[in-house]
Amino acid sequence: MARLKLKPSPFKWAPFSDKQIKVLTWWMPESPHHDKEALICDGSVRAGKTVAMSFSYVVWATETFSGEQFGMAGKTIGALRRNVIGPLKRMLSSRGYYVHDNQTDNVLTISKGLISNHFFLFGGKDERSQDLIQGITLAGMFFDEVALMPKSFVDQAVTRCSVDGYKLWFNCNPAGPYHWFKLEWLDQLQKQKALHLHFTMDDNLSLSAKVKDSYFRRFSGVFYKRYILGLWVMAEGVIYDIFDEEKHKLEPQDMPTEYDRYYVGVDYGHTNATVFLLLGQKAGRLYIVKEYYHSGAKTQESEQELSRAPSDYARDFVDFIDGFDVRKIYIDPSAKGFITELKKLGVRRIEEADNSVLPGIESVAVALKELQLFVCSKCTQTIKEFFSYVWDEKASQDRGEDKPVKKFDHAMDALRYVIYAILGKPKRSKLIT
Repeated sequence: MARLKLKPSPFKWAPFSDKQIKVLTWWMPESPHHDKEALICDGSVRAGKTVAMSFSYVVWATETFSGEQFGMAGKTIGALRRNVIGPLKRMLSSRGYYVHDNQTDNVLTISKGLISNHFFLFGGKDERSQDLIQGITLAGMFFDEVALMPKSFVDQAVTRCSVDGYKLWFNCNPAGPYHWFKLEWLDQLQKQKALHLHFTMDDNLSLSAKVKDSYFRRFSGVFYKRYILGLWVMAEGVIYDIFDEEKHKLEPQDMPTEYDRYYVGVDYGHTNATVFLLLGQKAGRLYIVKEYYHSGAKTQESEQELSRAPSDYARDFVDFIDGFDVRKIYIDPSAKGFITELKKLGVRRIEEADNSVLPGIESVAVALKELQLFVCSKCTQTIKEFFSYVWDEKASQDRGEDKPVKKFDHAMDALRYVIYAILGKPKRSKLIT
């Protein structure tokens, strides 16, 4: 039987805030900002930036041009379609626009009356993305979550805008104070001829106090400062500063006696530590039940004892999961040799982990904040790493990158693989920002 295709629900308009009205009108001839070449909207999550910007972008293009080409970019085309294009199509339909979506070529043809323009969709996830946009001539460019894109892609996209009257539209949640976008755009507004509007949740009139409070409670540390306060602050200090032994560490007798399902996270190291973490899930919560932690470092006194082959670790792994019906095993994707040895021993249900570091860290932080994650007191190395896992301040200052120090991170990596796979991206990543 053919599956019925559900018709998208109509867009529900809400009153616009003062900042959203500025977004909708900044390009109009009567606006004091109409001569600006770019609009930058940054700030907290769920602030109503994307709704106002994407709609205004299309209205501006339709009122200004006909038969021209425009660009719209997200970190990936999938994210762009989920966060921007889906709601945008419903908004446009409710206002008398016609949208033809060529999903094969990722091109929207948007028309109103006799006016029609083409909007090409791009993903800007890495340095190679710049190759996708070379050669095209554009009359405007819209960047969703520009702080997640490499500078090379954004620079290439900007140079593609060469039609007289072009304008650039950027939105993002803040990153660190040395991020390239802040240094080259936000700190140089006059040079870039850009208008900057800073948003908070109070600028989204569709949010109830209850919804806003749920976000205030969900994040902590650097994520709270960026996603809730909308500040460009450095990631520094202990990464999981929310970890509290009184809340998150449980004695064996306080752990559940049985679980709905089990998962294992593996961070494999040849010269570094190898870690296995067994997690049990019960009623939507995850518990670190036990750990295996073996240092791969060699010392003159104990080289024979510490040096181990992938086959040795594979046999240890089989012993580690013996007696547990493990649903899925998430392994460091670089551990090809170890995975091969596991398969030789008949281990199945292996999946290469998603090694997206920052989204994974954010997922773990949210799980801790919402009391979805607990650890048995017997997992001493894991608990030690919770207190020792810190941000690399040098990387932030020198390159504007958010990354952990590569030390005391092996259990944290193994944990991140499971949490990110099971609990997924924090809810804020799935919602319009």
